[in-house]
Amino acid sequence: MPARIFLLAAMLVLVACAGAGKKPDIPDHHRVRAGETLYSISMRYGLDYHDVARWNRIGSSYRIYPGQRIRLNPPPGGRSRPAPAATVPPVPPPRASPDDPAHRPPSWQWPVTGGRVFGTVTQPSGGQGLRIDGELNQPVFAAADGKVVYTGSGLRGYGQLIIVTHERGWLTAYGHNALLHVREGETVRAGQQIGAMGLAPGQQATLYFEIRLDGRPLDPLKQLPSR
Repeated sequence: MPARIFLLAAMLVLVACAGAGKKPDIPDHHRVRAGETLYSISMRYGLDYHDVARWNRIGSSYRIYPGQRIRLNPPPGGRSRPAPAATVPPVPPPRASPDDPAHRPPSWQWPVTGGRVFGTVTQPSGGQGLRIDGELNQPVFAAADGKVVYTGSGLRGYGQLIIVTHERGWLTAYGHNALLHVREGETVRAGQQIGAMGLAPGQQATLYFEIRLDGRPLDPLKQLPSR
């Protein structure tokens, strides 16, 4: 199966602040399996895919191949080189903000019609999103125009997951689907059905929904229109 190309301008890390340090219980390397993307691998281990790409000298296409060995922690850096006599600590780039016109959010729509908003929940990977309870096989809709970059169930805590990227660094994720109505690489329109609500671990029909900007989860209730 050919490797898939992950085309993100910015984002869903699932932990945006993963940084350069190695997290507990993360192996040194990951062997790429068919169908995996750099994004999905980074998300699984709670890492920023930008960091993983840099550690492995992967270019901006983020192309990886089945069988490839991916480093999951920073390589040893310049230990044999003397440190400069004086250094200026690097200034981290400012976080993308919805208030910045360059990151203006899309015109969001609710991903389900009706349902009961349970509240925000946290995933094992560190992702935070909105839990909406409803009916089994209730339609799940794209919250804005975008492109499907991931479908599958390889990410712990998300069930069958759909990830859609949008303009200006935005991303949405739709977890616990019973059925998937789209494929990776497909362009979707706001309000288009992309999945059907499935059962969460508690056997309640649930949609888990995330909105992210440049890899950082935001409170969906502050982004979605009032109901």
